[in-house]
Amino acid sequence: MRNRQKGFTLIELMIVVAIIGILAAVAVPAYSDYTVRAKVTEAITAAGAAKTSVADYFYANRELPTSNTEAGLGSDYSTDLISKISVRDGSATNVAAGTIMIDFKEIQDVIPANSSLVFIPDTSGNNLSWTCSATTGGGDLPAEYAPANCRQASNDGT
Repeated sequence: MRNRQKGFTLIELMIVVAIIGILAAVAVPAYSDYTVRAKVTEAITAAGAAKTSVADYFYANRELPTSNTEAGLGSDYSTDLISKISVRDGSATNVAAGTIMIDFKEIQDVIPANSSLVFIPDTSGNNLSWTCSATTGGGDLPAEYAPANCRQASNDGT
């Protein structure tokens, strides 16, 4: 009677371990980028309340607010990822009045502290719409970590 081999050989096990290692080497950096992007999207949620306040001011006064106080926002909004949210007055050459600027704290050594994501108002036609930007209008967030609709200046229609 012959003894049949049971189980896996050492070579087969080493091949499986190598395949798992290769998959892990690809997956870990992709997951790290994903977690940073997920943290940045908190800014979109936080900006929702600020956009609503700016819109309320605009529709009541037919002009954009020039400060957090005019917009009805607190001056010290911060979270564990966001250092501040501010409504700009338009005095800077590349920032329009009513622009909402979100400044980040340092995130996982890839987003430097005080990097900004901006929401630029557009009041053409007596309607208020927003353009999100990571790289223009005062924004300087690394584009690869910005939400897709903010990587290039684009109108999000809200």
